[in-house]
Amino acid sequence: MKWKRNNTVINESITDYLEKIFDEELKKNMTLKVSVGTDSQKAGGKGYYKFATVILINTSEDLGGGVIVGRGGIVISSSFYNQFKVKGTDKELVNERMVFEVGKSVEAAYEIAPILDLYEIPLEIHADINPDPIHDSNKALQHAIGYILGMGYSFKIKPDAYAASTGADKLC
Repeated sequence: MKWKRNNTVINESITDYLEKIFDEELKKNMTLKVSVGTDSQKAGGKGYYKFATVILINTSEDLGGGVIVGRGGIVISSSFYNQFKVKGTDKELVNERMVFEVGKSVEAAYEIAPILDLYEIPLEIHADINPDPIHDSNKALQHAIGYILGMGYSFKIKPDAYAASTGADKLC
């Protein structure tokens, strides 16, 4: 994937780039957590979707006495187009699209896992899937969770999957 930060292309490996950010933030005594999420929206002609994957680095500071304050986040993104050319309606394609989204998040997580392990930074995969059965995306819930857990990652779904439902959604 090609990664960007603040609309500027990152011209080095994502792990090298993350290492610099981690060093900088840890020097400021920040606690870090990384979330990866992907979202998609219809784009262009029939069967075309724009996908965005986000690596979100949450920073927080321990002020002592049990007081931990959030200090914001750093967003690194990748956007791409893909075409689903299978027969069926948009509703029928939801399951396939949701699993594809999770797959892109797992792909990104797998790429950055070595540097996260080195720095002992926790990672979550955020899936833009609604737990309520009345929503179409719910059909992909069990498959997506099984995939994420099978890869060894922890996960969040809506409404707690902010890297996907907010960060990646804004890029789509």
